[in-house]
Amino acid sequence: MAAIKVGRQLVARDPDHCDIPYYVSEFVEREIGNDRNSLTKLGMLIAELSENKRQLEEQVLTVSSEVPKRIQNALKNAEDSNKTLSQLLEEETLLSESIDNHLLKAQPWMEALGVLISQIEEMERHLAYLKWISRIEELSDNIQQYLMTNNVPEAATTLASMAELDIKLQESSCSHLLSFVRSTVQFWHKILKDKLSSDFEEILTQLHWPFIGPPQSQVFGLAAPGSAPDVYNNLETLFSQLLKLQTSDELITKPKQLPEKYSLPSSPSIILPMQIMLNPLQKRFRYHFTGNRQTNVLSKPEWYLTQVLMWIGNHTKFLDEKIQPILDKAGYSVNARLEFSRALVMLILEKLATDIPCLLYDDNLLCHLVDEVLLFERELYTVHGYLSTFPSCMHILSEETCFQRWLTVERKFALQKMDSMLSSETAWISQYKDISDVDEMKVPGCAETFMTLLFVITDRYKNLPTASRKLQFLELQKDLVDDFRIRLTQVMKEETRASLGFRYCAILNAVNYIATVLSDWADNVFFLQLQQAALEVCADSNALSKLQLGQLASMESSVFDDMINLLERLKHDMLTRQVDHVFREVKDAARLYRKERWLSLPSQAEQAVMSLSSTACPMLLTLRDRLLQLEQQLCHSLFKIFWQMLVEKVDMFIYQEIILANYFNEGGAAQLQFDMSRNLFPLFSHYCKRPENYFKHIKEACIILNLNIGSALLLKDVLESASENGTILNPNQPSATAALNELGVYKLAQQDVEILLNLKTNWPNTGK
Repeated sequence: MAAIKVGRQLVARDPDHCDIPYYVSEFVEREIGNDRNSLTKLGMLIAELSENKRQLEEQVLTVSSEVPKRIQNALKNAEDSNKTLSQLLEEETLLSESIDNHLLKAQPWMEALGVLISQIEEMERHLAYLKWISRIEELSDNIQQYLMTNNVPEAATTLASMAELDIKLQESSCSHLLSFVRSTVQFWHKILKDKLSSDFEEILTQLHWPFIGPPQSQVFGLAAPGSAPDVYNNLETLFSQLLKLQTSDELITKPKQLPEKYSLPSSPSIILPMQIMLNPLQKRFRYHFTGNRQTNVLSKPEWYLTQVLMWIGNHTKFLDEKIQPILDKAGYSVNARLEFSRALVMLILEKLATDIPCLLYDDNLLCHLVDEVLLFERELYTVHGYLSTFPSCMHILSEETCFQRWLTVERKFALQKMDSMLSSETAWISQYKDISDVDEMKVPGCAETFMTLLFVITDRYKNLPTASRKLQFLELQKDLVDDFRIRLTQVMKEETRASLGFRYCAILNAVNYIATVLSDWADNVFFLQLQQAALEVCADSNALSKLQLGQLASMESSVFDDMINLLERLKHDMLTRQVDHVFREVKDAARLYRKERWLSLPSQAEQAVMSLSSTACPMLLTLRDRLLQLEQQLCHSLFKIFWQMLVEKVDMFIYQEIILANYFNEGGAAQLQFDMSRNLFPLFSHYCKRPENYFKHIKEACIILNLNIGSALLLKDVLESASENGTILNPNQPSATAALNELGVYKLAQQDVEILLNLKTNWPNTGK
């Protein structure tokens, strides 16, 4: 509904049924309104509206004349495009027919040309085949010519080129060509190798190779010292020429491989001149340590292991000074000493692979073999710089059958050792008991021997080639720790009645020492690496929860956490038992002190000198004796935990059973404070600087009980006011808390202080 204002009346108009359109009436109302004088504007309005009408009509005429032209242009463009498309389609049809006709006519030519191309390709293959044969024959003829003129270096170089051709043809399907190349290479390789090897061995003989004695006794075997330069020049020449045969030697000679079950890392073949140098040593080794020789004894693996180490040591100087420069000059990135060691170690591996099955089920022989192999490996790595990436004896010991037997034997001998160490007369005596600087942990002999055993086991398996094998040994160590903990628990239970005795304390020291060492090991790089390996294994097998995996990954836990937690629990239980025992003795000794007549004791002014209450002597003597005893028997860290646990109990006992259970006059309060501050607290001054801070209940109770009357009355009024107004918990009005803190009272609550104030009997008579 629209409303039109006429005079002071509102006339309702329906815009849908009104004769005058709504927007017209709105326009008139807006321009003229109720003012009659506004009628003078009508002329101007009519003129303005007429002009607007004229402009609109012109625009309509312009648009109505332009639109048909645009439509006509669009239609014309569409017709032109249609004609062009039709022409293109006609041309495409003609072109397609022309192409089809051409292909039909060219088909015979294509077939004939395809036959010719196939023939050409076949001829090219034949030609390439003949070129390869020609090239190989050319190289073969060159080698023959060089040998006829005794030009061995060039012959060796040419053979190396022929071997490279053999390598290039490896992917070819021409089996006859491959066979021809390989047989040619093999033919000339044998001739050159035999010739050079013969000359090389002659030079080595002049040098008295191999060197059997130690380096200081070696004289490089030259009858005439003046000829030494010539011999070394010949050595370098022949060594370099043999190096050129290395490629062909690798193609022809397949190195002897141990079975795959040993999982040896891949390694290149020993260089050819080094193989020739090693031949006499390999013959000696096989002569002495195989077959029915007296030197081939299963129970004496140290014989051949020591022999190999001696050979390596005897030849190190010569290899470093004479052979390594030749290799460097030839551009070979080979270490002569390591190459020599690697070849001799392979002899050891073959020997171990043969011997181990024969002694696998003899525990003593197997254990002795492992011991000797580990000693051999240690010297090989530390003294001779052998690399961990090379095949080693640990790969042989890691073979499944041998490894499981090794684990079994380790467990068996470890358990036997544990039996003997616990049954020893010195099991619970520290080896360093007379050396105070060394004996801080007061470690009994059995615990130190056990941790030494674990350390030795770690040292034995840390060089195993795979993480999975190391983890199996780690599980063995954890089992041994748990077994030892159970044994300690059993012995501890036998000593429960004498929880302050020497053996009980020794067991507690042992538990603490083992837990401490395991905690230190948890931060060792080796065990951190094992933790990472264990994390990967558990993640693959879903053996742990996401929380446990996260803790392992973030290093919040360690591989020994389970064992450490069990040991810490045992330690806490044993300490608690000791604390309870001493606390019972203290309570028994304090029976008379609890019955002291605190209500009627003379004041401090009535006594010439304050002295300790006679009834407190038994309690304090008991405390002193037990503290001295356990300080001598427990290590420092354990004793600290012990006396702090004991102090907590004594503090609560005296506070609850003596202070809160009695009333105190001025003399009684002063006597209590003297007994505590001058006698009880000093007992612990040797262990900490401010022992009173560990007796907070006693200390603060003595402060309250010894307040003078005025201070006590003021404090009582403050506490009562705070209780009535409920402002004790209001942080804006901490009057009660501030008053207590000002007196040095922080531990006791307001209610406790009110109880203590009520225990004072020397209040003035106020008539209340």
